[in-house]
This record gives sequence, C-alpha cells and structure tokens, in this order.
Amino acid sequence: MTELLETRADLEERMATHRRELTGYCYRMLGSSFDAEDAVQETMVRAWRSLDTLQGPGALRSWLYRIATNVCLDSLDGRKRRALPVDLSDEPYAPVEASLAQTLPDGAWVEPALTSSVLGGDPADLVAQRDSVRLAFVAALQVLPPRQRAVLVLREVLRWRAEEVAGLLGTTVAAVNSALQRARATLAGWDGKARSGEVDADQAELLGAYVDAFQRYDMAAFVRLLHDDAVQDMPPFAMWLRSARDVVAWMQGPGAGCRGSVLLPVSVNGSTAFAQWRPDGAGGYTPFAIQALEVHEGRISRITSFLDTRLFALWGLPATPPVEAGHR
Repeated sequence: MTELLETRADLEERMATHRRELTGYCYRMLGSSFDAEDAVQETMVRAWRSLDTLQGPGALRSWLYRIATNVCLDSLDGRKRRALPVDLSDEPYAPVEASLAQTLPDGAWVEPALTSSVLGGDPADLVAQRDSVRLAFVAALQVLPPRQRAVLVLREVLRWRAEEVAGLLGTTVAAVNSALQRARATLAGWDGKARSGEVDADQAELLGAYVDAFQRYDMAAFVRLLHDDAVQDMPPFAMWLRSARDVVAWMQGPGAGCRGSVLLPVSVNGSTAFAQWRPDGAGGYTPFAIQALEVHEGRISRITSFLDTRLFALWGLPATPPVEAGHR
C-alpha cells in the first residue's frame, strides 16, 4: 500500500461517499435495484481486497468505477437483456382470470429504483440527470452490448472524458469514440420515447385525482384519468392490457382485491410513483405493489405495478401504511 493512502477508517469513509453514484451507475448498467446493490457491495469487497493497486487517494473515484464496471460486465456476461414488461409479451390479455396464468422469467424486466438511491448531490445535477434513470431510458440502455452501455453512461450521463473512459476500460480513445457512435446510433430512435411522458411532482392535480379515485375505487372517476388506449402491466405476471375499458374491467374483476388500498407517493426513477398497501382481510394492510405511471397530454397512458414487495424493505418503506396516508 502506498504511503499516500489514508488510514483504513478514513479510506472507508471516503469510499462510502461514492456509494450512491456507484449505485446509480450500476443500476443503469444492470436495470435492477437489487442487482445494483449487490454490484456495489461486490465493488467494495473487491476494492478492499486490492487496496495495493490504488495509486493514492486522488485516484479513488476512478478506481472504484473501474472495479464497478468489471463487476457489472461480469454480471452481464451471457445474461439476456431486461426490458419493459409490456415489451416482453406479444399480445395484450383480455381482462379475465387467465390474465394471471403466466409469469415472466425472473430477471426479465427492468426494475424500478428509488430516486434518492441513484441520484443526489447538487440540485442542479439532480434535475440534469433525472432523465437518465427514467424506466424507459434504462430499458433502452439494456439494448446495448455491455461495453457500449458502459461507454455511453460514462460519456453521456456522467460526462467523463474519452481519455478517462479509455483508461478505465483498458482500451484506446479511438475505440471509445467508436463505441459511443454505435451506441448513439442504436438509441437514436429511443431518445424521445425515453425522455417524455413521465409523471412529475408538479402534476399535483392529476396525481391527487388518481390517488382519490383509486383509494375510493371509483372506477367512473378513474377511467376519466386514462387515455382510451392506456396500458397496464404488472410484473412478474405476463399480462398487459391495452385500453381504458380493459384496465377498469380488470380492476373490477381479477384486481378487485385492490379495493380499499392505501397509496403513498414515493419518488421512483426521478418521478412520482406510488407505494400500494392492499387490505389483508384481517382489518390491516400488507405491501402489494409499486405503481409507476406515465402521462401524456394530461392523462395517464401507462400504469406499471411492480409486485415485488422486497422493494418496500429495500427502500425503507413501512410494512403498514402511515396513519395519515389512510383514506377512511
């Protein structure tokens, strides 16, 4: 270990300051909150095991990114890409019980991320980078080969210089520029889709109406908030619906157990989403879903309910909704 290194305690504290940005980087690379957390943990373990390769404290950040990149590339080796749930099924389902008959393979879909776990720091940076963690953009990134993905995120999102990326990946500046050009070409048709239609916190009236209609289970009010061709999907189930009529019919049929639910806003992927607790049949509530919405021209165009309740614990959400979030 070089003489420039701080004490172990000081170095551990400095490494911890990079955890959130590393989590955001790994999330963009892997498309999964759980995989990103695991990758960052593995990064820290590998870092401690190879402290003798750190060339002084000034190199700490780039050194950690090099390790994190290798962890992500190892994780992605041979793995099928993740996608948005609606892109994993060929046709929409009719809103009947059979819509819940099939499930998607584990790890097939892009998972949501708590905004504060992947973005932070300067408020101006938060606004500038918010689009880079949108669900649609993260899904678009998964189309790229892993090394192109790393180059695009490092160059376009994190604003690293080509020389820095080349050093991190152990390649040439020319190779980095070539990979960036190919990545840009691949994503050219995705950019507008990835950066539009998300729900923002300033759409308070729409969000308030959505919560009110859902919690009262007023389907007449609910359907007025939807576009006629609104889409609903619910991983891990393979089902997806394509029309406001089918969404409402499903909620009154197979989804009727959501009647009486409580919703609480939570910032997910740079946008407002909702944690949903459903009645447990014994007078209480149980975690059920994270609802991510998309909006177009003032109405809801997509509702994705992620049913992985492990997200509640990962994000520090309570097992039961706060009293003030109730609607009764």
